[in-house]
Amino acid sequence: MLPSLVMLLTLIYCTSGENPAMQVILTNKGLQYGKHVTAGWIQETLEHATLPDISGKINFAFLVNIHYTFSGVTIRKCDFPEPSVEFYQDTSGFKMSITGLNVAFTGGWEAHCWFIHRGGSFDMALFGVDLVSIVQLGRDTDGHLSLTSVNCTAETGNVDLHFYGERSWVLRHLESRIKDRIKDQLPTMICSALEEVIANLENYLKDMKVNFPLDEDVTLDLPLTGLPLVEMTNLQLGLKGEIYSIKSPKEPPFQAQPFTVPQQPGYMLSIGLSDFTANSASFSYFSSDLLQAFINDSMIPPFFPVRLNTTSMGPFIPQLPEMFPDLMMLLQIYATDIPMFSFHSGAVMLSMQGAVKAFAIQHTRLAPLFKLHVNSNFSGKAWVADGRLKGSVTMQNFTLSLRASEIGPFKIDGLKNLALALMQIVVLPQLNDKLATGFALPRTLHAQLVNSVLTVEEGFVAFSSDAELMTSDTIFS
Repeated sequence: MLPSLVMLLTLIYCTSGENPAMQVILTNKGLQYGKHVTAGWIQETLEHATLPDISGKINFAFLVNIHYTFSGVTIRKCDFPEPSVEFYQDTSGFKMSITGLNVAFTGGWEAHCWFIHRGGSFDMALFGVDLVSIVQLGRDTDGHLSLTSVNCTAETGNVDLHFYGERSWVLRHLESRIKDRIKDQLPTMICSALEEVIANLENYLKDMKVNFPLDEDVTLDLPLTGLPLVEMTNLQLGLKGEIYSIKSPKEPPFQAQPFTVPQQPGYMLSIGLSDFTANSASFSYFSSDLLQAFINDSMIPPFFPVRLNTTSMGPFIPQLPEMFPDLMMLLQIYATDIPMFSFHSGAVMLSMQGAVKAFAIQHTRLAPLFKLHVNSNFSGKAWVADGRLKGSVTMQNFTLSLRASEIGPFKIDGLKNLALALMQIVVLPQLNDKLATGFALPRTLHAQLVNSVLTVEEGFVAFSSDAELMTSDTIFS
């Protein structure tokens, strides 16, 4: 009953008591959608299912044992009513109820008593099967979501059984007793089959990754930080949501802060992501010396009037073309501290401190010229439109100061104006063009997010969405 619910939770894979940086909420709307899709899948699957053999023996007249076997048992027709599924607080899980299931079987039978062997085919129908299953959610030692069947009860109504083929008088005499025996065995068989499905799902969850490489340098860690919280109308999961360096993982000098995702019962799924996740990414890239880049003249747009060579930079640094005439230049840009994000109502703020080292490119070496310190602040907005995550960025502050110079002192006002022009004419427009196009929302092979909205709150981003399982691309096809 749970495969679709697992798919909804996986759209999106510690230490006990750790504040989660990511929170996932499955609402009753999502639960009922998962139930509806799963019911259709079960109906389709049962119509092609083959059941295990049914064997037993019946004692007749205290002296005779009749052994029987039903083999090749297949479902010929199934009237599968849509089940009732609800969040079940008593065991922190789900409760599923099915009432009035009717199933028609066909297969082969064999019976033997001493030297008498008989066989043939049979038709059997079960009417009014009722089933109640309670599944508990938990967390294993590695932070995986776990499933445990804690209760299963099944009751059968009437059993209609017809034998075809050569039958002995003993078998005819005992048909009613065989019906009663099968009726007694079926509840255990039904619950055993359901518990096997739940165990298979538990193994599937146990094998799921709880960390996902985002690129060749960093990985996202998503183990559960605590037990799932089940309320009457939703299921809440707290995930670690920390990004680590793959080569040199280490903890950042800050911690995730508690936050509360607003309840959105009108959506199937809600996700809250704190600024800790973004800042853990910044820390990982920074501590691995990955927040740096080298800029040469070929990377400057052709339309920009100032080129990256000593002659073109002469109006801003007069002594530069005199000391290093007509040489191309190279800039090394790098962060000097961890870039820090902060989420506020309606806006994402980013504070960056960095440096720029300038070099003249000589035949055999790079000649150091000067070093600038850069302090900048940016403000951004984010939203979801047309199934894509989009945004925009504006620069709030930009300061430039000279920290060291191998060519002597010079005024940096002209360089500051040049850098501002480069940011406003080249860097930000290109970045905003890309953000306006946006990025496709994440999806699995079998499901996608629809009707999504995103808001920026104090300390976290709130994302709410419905999910849609693809009929031509589903895990059940």
